[in-house]
Amino acid sequence: MSGIDTAQQLFFTRAGLDRARLDRLVGDALHGADDGELYLEYAQSESLSFDDGRLKSASYDTSQGFGLRAVSGEQTGYAHASELSEEAIRRAASTVRAVRAGHGGEMTAPPLATNRHLYGDDNPLAEISFDRKVKLLQDIDAYARGKDSRVRQVSASLAGSWQAVAILRADGTLVEDIRPLVRLNIAVVAGQGDRQESGSRGAGGRVSFAKYFDPSHWQGEVDEALRMALTNLESVPAPAGEMPVVLGPGWPGILLHEAIGHGLEGDFNRKKTSVFAGLMGQRVAAPGVTIVDDGTLDRRRGSLSVDDEGTPTENTVLIEDGILKGFMQDRLNARLMGMKPTGNGRRESFAHSPMPRMTNTYMLAGDRDPGEILGGVKKGIYAVNFGGGQVDITSGKFVFSCTEAYLIENGKVGAPIKGATLIGAGADVLTKVRAVGNDLKLDDGIGTCGKNGQGVPVGVGQPTLLIEGLTVGGTAAA
Repeated sequence: MSGIDTAQQLFFTRAGLDRARLDRLVGDALHGADDGELYLEYAQSESLSFDDGRLKSASYDTSQGFGLRAVSGEQTGYAHASELSEEAIRRAASTVRAVRAGHGGEMTAPPLATNRHLYGDDNPLAEISFDRKVKLLQDIDAYARGKDSRVRQVSASLAGSWQAVAILRADGTLVEDIRPLVRLNIAVVAGQGDRQESGSRGAGGRVSFAKYFDPSHWQGEVDEALRMALTNLESVPAPAGEMPVVLGPGWPGILLHEAIGHGLEGDFNRKKTSVFAGLMGQRVAAPGVTIVDDGTLDRRRGSLSVDDEGTPTENTVLIEDGILKGFMQDRLNARLMGMKPTGNGRRESFAHSPMPRMTNTYMLAGDRDPGEILGGVKKGIYAVNFGGGQVDITSGKFVFSCTEAYLIENGKVGAPIKGATLIGAGADVLTKVRAVGNDLKLDDGIGTCGKNGQGVPVGVGQPTLLIEGLTVGGTAAA
């Protein structure tokens, strides 16, 4: 069954909605508004967690509902319900009409149509039995413990979802999408004497579960988590002070996502609360720095065939060779700023109104050899993996903790370090980039971005980067 057939079955046949009556109802509710849509959603999700040698939790959830939005000027009226019925939508329509009372606006043109599909329609939750999923987690636990006697704890989780959406506009335009998503996470705690350290690894995307059940894949994930834990057992206290920092390729792009990416979203710039507001066309980063947001990558975690307003996603150039070129836009902010939507209107679920959000945000590769970049640093830090962090979205100021990092001494990667935090401001960091590697790597598909209480799956990435002078928080003298 195709994605379109599935959506028709879920929202019109199964829910008993009449398409012609629904068209009239939405058209009347949004008459006189500048924009708006009816967003229909059906989702299934499953999660299994294995910890300390046993299945700790297992959950399965099915949800459905709608969100009806009317937009007039800067005002938004939004009503939602978990009941998919004409009567419930009619009640929502009476609520959102109030926002456009007396406005008399002209409806913004609908998004361009697309037949592009960046991922399959199949439901990953149904392809593999529950017993086999539990067996995989058991095998991960046994394999990790059998690799090294220092392993003290193993945690593994498997999560998947299947989401069908349909977006109906006032002119009768209907856009549909089927979105699979899976993720495998592994964490290992290793100990020696009284000391314990951890390492983690994860992977996922808009794919089936099949790849993650292949031993050649999951064993490699376990090996990497164990390697990190054992490396951290040998770590020494991190130095403190301002020093050169080399960021490794791939997941360290989360720092750019948080410290810089949010500041390039349209709503913060329209409201002039971003440090990048009013700087279009000006230099905001060092030469050689090019950052894009690309929602069109095949089967990636942050990719979408269309966003949650029905706009096809794009490869949006945000910064090109250090010059600010664009923002990530939903329909509302694009209209108010006189720009075009970029396919970045996203929402967590039918219960949330869309806003500008990132998809897959990454820095393009440069021309420097990573070995040469490291070789040119006399004394500094090589940060390979990050854990949690705190970011002030409007200013870009951040504090990020390193889960895997090393000393650099005389151009050589030295001892692993523990307790390192990177402190700085996103806009300032961009100007301090002194070398961009030729080894662009995207993350393995584990990112979730939070904004205004909403979480959505995202991707990040970057090549090896040399940043001249970041404040490193640690417990040892620099």
